Amino acid sequence: MKEIIRILKVGNSLKKIYALVSFLTVMLSLLTILQPLISGWAIDEIGKGSDANIRYAALLALSIFVLDLGQNLFSNWGGYVGDNIAVRLNKLLSERYFAHLMQLPQQYFDTELSGKIISRLNRSIVQIVNFIQMMTNNFLQFIFSTIFSLIIVATISWEIGLMLLSLYPIFVYMTVRSSGTWQGYQDKKNENIDLASGRFAEAVSQVKVVKSYGQEKRELGFFSKHFAKLVTLTKPQSLFWHKQDVKRRLVLNVIFLGVYSFIFIRGAQGTFSPGEAVTLILYAMNIRIPIFTISFLVESTQRAVSDSRDYFKVMEEMPESGDSKKDIVVNSGDLAFEDVRFGYEDGKDVVKNVNFAVTSGQKVALVGESGEGKTTLTNLLLRLYDPRGGKILLDGQNIEEYSRKSLRSASAVVFQEPNLFSGTIKENISYAHKDATDKDIEKAAKAANAHDFIKQLENGYDTQIGERGLKLSGGQKQRIAIARALYKNAPLLILDEATSSLDSKSELLVQEALERLMKDRTTIIIAHRLSTIQNVDVIVALKNGTVSEIGSPKELAKTGGIYSNLLLVQTARSAEERQEALQKFGIVG
Repeated sequence: MKEIIRILKVGNSLKKIYALVSFLTVMLSLLTILQPLISGWAIDEIGKGSDANIRYAALLALSIFVLDLGQNLFSNWGGYVGDNIAVRLNKLLSERYFAHLMQLPQQYFDTELSGKIISRLNRSIVQIVNFIQMMTNNFLQFIFSTIFSLIIVATISWEIGLMLLSLYPIFVYMTVRSSGTWQGYQDKKNENIDLASGRFAEAVSQVKVVKSYGQEKRELGFFSKHFAKLVTLTKPQSLFWHKQDVKRRLVLNVIFLGVYSFIFIRGAQGTFSPGEAVTLILYAMNIRIPIFTISFLVESTQRAVSDSRDYFKVMEEMPESGDSKKDIVVNSGDLAFEDVRFGYEDGKDVVKNVNFAVTSGQKVALVGESGEGKTTLTNLLLRLYDPRGGKILLDGQNIEEYSRKSLRSASAVVFQEPNLFSGTIKENISYAHKDATDKDIEKAAKAANAHDFIKQLENGYDTQIGERGLKLSGGQKQRIAIARALYKNAPLLILDEATSSLDSKSELLVQEALERLMKDRTTIIIAHRLSTIQNVDVIVALKNGTVSEIGSPKELAKTGGIYSNLLLVQTARSAEERQEALQKFGIVG
């Protein structure tokens, strides 16, 4: 019951519309319930033969017509309002889900498949909307019709009213007893749906990898395996449910046997008039139909409860914590890490006691073997994570004391993968600001060496680039990403340099664009090219999660540390030896 109340509460902002639906439902129920009563009166009047009041009989016929007309109008009005509730509720729930996801910490996305997140959105919200629509369109009418019918029946025969009333607690009790087992099967089915959907999303988004490795059958096999489990789980789930339903309906069959026997015998004895007997039979049938369809209502309720758990589980995830309302103001871009340590989840520290300082406008390269914490430091700087100890200062301000939004507004990032969005080139370049002007966008594109190739495209800056920019080459995508960072014009730049996979011409164009981007900005570079390292102001070498050496390329060339070893690699006896040694540090020549 707690879960049902929780589901119903999600649409509190639509309560005025719910009130309208409730009113329409009550009116529809009243009109439906009055028909058997009028039919009974008509039969009694007809039974008078030549003594019947013709005008009264005609009035009763007109009354049934008015009731039919009213049912037609109220039913369709209610359906119209119900359809609008459904789509508005879908929008409301989807927006809440998306908004909450955007507030969750990076750690949540590191441990969840994107496909599963999308599957939960579709499955959970569809079931919640269907449930609420069922409650407004079916359940309320069922409740009101039942209440009104029982009241009228009880005024004619309290015995029959009592027998019909006993149907509900018996049916609900028998249903609740079996709901736990049904939901257990449903939870397992949902798990397989999420796994299959998650893999489907991965395979589609990386279809080039799938095709190039010839693994179409493998991906289809994974997908099919989990849907096969759905079939396997559905068989015992459905068998269990229908076995229980047979038992429930058998109890109802026995009770209705008692109801009809009572009506027929008392009618034959003259206790009920023909009209009263027909009225009671019609009301019993009116109650019989919805009570037999209550299985559908209960199953829908159980499905909504089971499927909505994932939605509410996500909504219960704590958003990024410790955020301040104060905005950080960055003027020069001086940066300092002071005794910073951090580890993912409950594991050991990935970085520990990291200390280094960078003055405004300097270019800093982070070097070290894979897994030494280079990317982790940039994640901490963006407050995608917060350190376990120590502090990070930006212009002397502890970044943890300021809002993440303002910190990230003061930072621009060029990732190793360009990470573009579907849409136009213009939309991607101006991603940081909605009020972009064509002149500013073009200026950023020129600085990024992207303007010339953009103008050669059929639709120029309005060219649709496809999902993740698939219609562009690697060099073109990277230059769009650089233009995006240039347009943002932030004082702090984080650069996961990505020129190693580009051809020579593209690499030269991208490198020129990067030089313009880095000018007068404090730049943190996760270095991937030896030439880049040699051109920075400061090198921070990481080993075992801590700073092993720090200094300019000229200073570190003589220390015998990581950087000097990288320089020695250049004198390796063979290209293979040289490349192997460079790759140890994630560097290319």
